[in-house]
Amino acid sequence: MFYKLIFTPLLFLNFSFASSDIKNLKTFQSKFTQTITSDSNNKINYIGEVFIKNSGKILWKYQTPVVKNVYIDNNVAIVDEPELEQAIFTKLENEINILKLLKEAKKLDSENYLSIIDGIKYQISTKESKIKKISYKDSLDNSVEIIFSNSVQDEPIDDNIFLFVAPNNYDLIKK
Repeated sequence: MFYKLIFTPLLFLNFSFASSDIKNLKTFQSKFTQTITSDSNNKINYIGEVFIKNSGKILWKYQTPVVKNVYIDNNVAIVDEPELEQAIFTKLENEINILKLLKEAKKLDSENYLSIIDGIKYQISTKESKIKKISYKDSLDNSVEIIFSNSVQDEPIDDNIFLFVAPNNYDLIKK
């Protein structure tokens, strides 16, 4: 189930490029707090940082409640789990298409947008053309809210941050 929670944000993550009036956003980096609330009102909070390039490279660096890094390069994902000394390599079913997401963004008002992707409604809030929050109900009926802070848009991000090199002691798992 954790992987479903990890990969579902991938879609909204790429959607974040579409949520601003800045249609040509090249990079996005931000601290985030992701709150997942189950239909029985149980909550879990994830805190970390995210780095995105419009070339399809993404890095989610989860810091709490567990350390985990999710590297994405278009339709390939690597979940790095340092505490378990393992990395899981997965091919994503659908290639993430930022241009499609840009075209599907519907502006509701000056700071709010809506998009429906694969049957999921994503509500995006911005302030001063910066992405502040994305919320949606995932395929498991959990309410997900991601709040971004200290966001930086269109500043260079070194490609080396997106490279994963497994330590020799890691187990490598292909799914």
